[in-house]
Amino acid sequence: MSVNPVYHQTSDILQEELSWIRSAKKDPERFGPLYKKYHEQIFRYIYQRMDDEDLAFDVTSQVFIKAMSNLHKYEYRGVPFSSWLYRIAKSELYQAYRDRKARKTINVESMHLFEMIEEFEEEDNSKNKNRLINCLSQLKDVDLQIIEMRYFEKRSYREIGEILDVTENNAKVKAFRAIERLKLLFMK
Repeated sequence: MSVNPVYHQTSDILQEELSWIRSAKKDPERFGPLYKKYHEQIFRYIYQRMDDEDLAFDVTSQVFIKAMSNLHKYEYRGVPFSSWLYRIAKSELYQAYRDRKARKTINVESMHLFEMIEEFEEEDNSKNKNRLINCLSQLKDVDLQIIEMRYFEKRSYREIGEILDVTENNAKVKAFRAIERLKLLFMK
């Protein structure tokens, strides 16, 4: 599996980010570089799941407000700061679904769909693309989120574990089980 440079960072970049975090913990006005680096990424994550631009902007704002107000609780664990932001975003998304009855959507790119279809070793890709989209929509939220992070965003199991607040091994197990459930739906 190839690595996505948007989500995977070098140790130098992680150290620079850690210095931004330390500065922001001392002075909240120094949160700017973190906001600038991750705002668009977090917005896209939220927008892809609700397909309502105004609401996505509102939820994204809530994510960064919570991140700033709880920055003192952040602990560096060797993964990008975005992992912590994604956990906040996931929580805020679920809250938005409950509060506003927001409509959950699945936004997947064709290339990633064909990669997954190939993994299922099916032959008729055009017909199976629609079947796969239908099967993805039937998955539980957590299974869908794991599949999106692993196959569409190309995240490592370690980072998935950090986002879900589970161990790396648990993230692997959850990903395996999510794919197995998807395969069962797909093969019906």
